Amino acid sequence: MTSTGAIEPVGNSQSTGTAFGILGAISLCHGLNDLMQSLLPAVYPMLKTAYHLDFGQVGMITFANTATASLLQPLVGIYTDRNPKPFSLALGMGFTLIGLVLLSRAPTYAAVLLAVALVGVGSSIFHPESSRVARLASGGRYGLAQSLFQVGGNAGSSTGPLLAAFIVAPFGQRSIAWFAAVAVVAIMILSRVGGWYRDHLVAEAARSAAPSAPPIASAQVKRALLILVALVFSKNVYLASLTSFYTFFLMQRFALSVESAQLHLFLLLGAVAVGTFVGGPVGDRIGRKYVIWVSILGVLPFTLLLPHANLLWTEILTVIIGLVLASAFSAIIVFAQELVPGRVGAVSGIFFGLAFGTAGLGAALLGRLADATSIELVFQICAFLPAIGLLTAFLPNVEPRAIR
Repeated sequence: MTSTGAIEPVGNSQSTGTAFGILGAISLCHGLNDLMQSLLPAVYPMLKTAYHLDFGQVGMITFANTATASLLQPLVGIYTDRNPKPFSLALGMGFTLIGLVLLSRAPTYAAVLLAVALVGVGSSIFHPESSRVARLASGGRYGLAQSLFQVGGNAGSSTGPLLAAFIVAPFGQRSIAWFAAVAVVAIMILSRVGGWYRDHLVAEAARSAAPSAPPIASAQVKRALLILVALVFSKNVYLASLTSFYTFFLMQRFALSVESAQLHLFLLLGAVAVGTFVGGPVGDRIGRKYVIWVSILGVLPFTLLLPHANLLWTEILTVIIGLVLASAFSAIIVFAQELVPGRVGAVSGIFFGLAFGTAGLGAALLGRLADATSIELVFQICAFLPAIGLLTAFLPNVEPRAIR
């Protein structure tokens, strides 16, 4: 029986069904976490002026945040695989809370770097552990659980810049502290989730100890993981090219206004959010390898057409690309978890960290390429990235029968 309460009572989620209350709570907190993360780029112009920074120093702010947010995630996942910490989710959000308060009153540039690093630490703890909770609460519907979890993050990422525009921009740097209230709400919710997680550790350990897929050779597992890493690189760098430079592409190619270009970006991000949600349950039903095939390689014809399309077809193509390409990540995460049973935290940490890292690095490198050449050339080059999806053919068949 599937429960729909706010926070499920103690019980084995595998036997009682998908714990939608827990999934809803963890998805909401993912949104709150990523909302606070996405505030940082939105306040860069304010920080640049307030501390008299050059662009290199602004880049170091991004580095300080992404280094802790991405590089620490695998380490956190490896540690908590061996030593589960049910209340580490609330603790991690505490780091974010401290970072935001410090950022709102940072007396020096060094304090700004420390503040954004603390916010990154909070995210590095949140993602691997919350991904484990999502799997535990899935009732066997792993793709659905990952999709629900990730769509919350997408919603938060798109909301943060809007709130920064309406709150931080008019009221100044100190108003960043107001978002500490968001962190407090998340801590309260995550404390309850931590209690549920603590009571389910025995069931989680029992399921993790029993592989859900036929064992395959270690060398084959390593090769499959490297292929999945390449697919994440392909997906994230291409999406980084869209989210970072799509508005500039539209303004340059079609002479759109800033407002019109931003509306087009909103439609793209909406398609990405829908695709993120759809990919998981579809993978549960037809198999995650098929979803990866369609999501990565299947989008190639559309990405190749995009740089040469008129405005109407550009709008249509970007919605299709966002919808299809975003559906891959849930399938990739769950496929990797099936490859390495019992290492949910490490796998989640590696792939979420990789997602952060490749998107940030890709945006930086593509920005330099655009400065040296043109935005159109960047889109023409990136159009071939989904061809990496051909590597999907070399992934092993490790999945159990889909849940109908």
